[in-house]
Amino acid sequence: MPAIRSTLPPLTLAAVLALTGCGGTGPTDRAAPATGGTPAASATPGTAGPTGVPGGSTAPTGSASPGATVPATLDFTARTLDGGSFAGASLAGRPAVLWFWAAWCTRCRGVAADVAALRRANADRISVVGVAGLGSGPDAMRRFATDTGIAAFPNLADDQGAVWRRFGVTSQEWYVLLDSTGKVVHSGALSQAELRRRVGELA
Repeated sequence: MPAIRSTLPPLTLAAVLALTGCGGTGPTDRAAPATGGTPAASATPGTAGPTGVPGGSTAPTGSASPGATVPATLDFTARTLDGGSFAGASLAGRPAVLWFWAAWCTRCRGVAADVAALRRANADRISVVGVAGLGSGPDAMRRFATDTGIAAFPNLADDQGAVWRRFGVTSQEWYVLLDSTGKVVHSGALSQAELRRRVGELA
């Protein structure tokens, strides 16, 4: 089903999301982020990020390669599920997978263990970061991460949609793959088999 881009005001969209379903239990499988519009302005690491959290880095699986140049795609900060601060710059110098999910999405819950296994199998060469949003709510985000075993890697609390908009993501259960230079080499839905194949090709 194609992605739906919404121009509804945030409050109206939130109401729509609450009435529709992902797998029959929540908002639609292909819903726009909670606040639509143009990509968010980048936040410089070390300053206030899109969510107002002071800059800094909660390093993902491994840390940025020493001396790695930070590309524009990774020049942002965001809040983590535990209230910490995550710097996109910490992903510089190695391939990364950004997994966009929503706490109410049954399909996201169904693949969470596979994403966690993918991260464990490739921890020495890639970074994996979850990006939760679409009206999930902080408590539901944390429960989802704990219940599904994804708390072992960084997950961002992005209900305002700043990171979603930054990468042009319009629906949950979506993957953005970046190579070691920070270039987006894939953005879209993937089967787990295809995700594993593409991760194997990342350099």
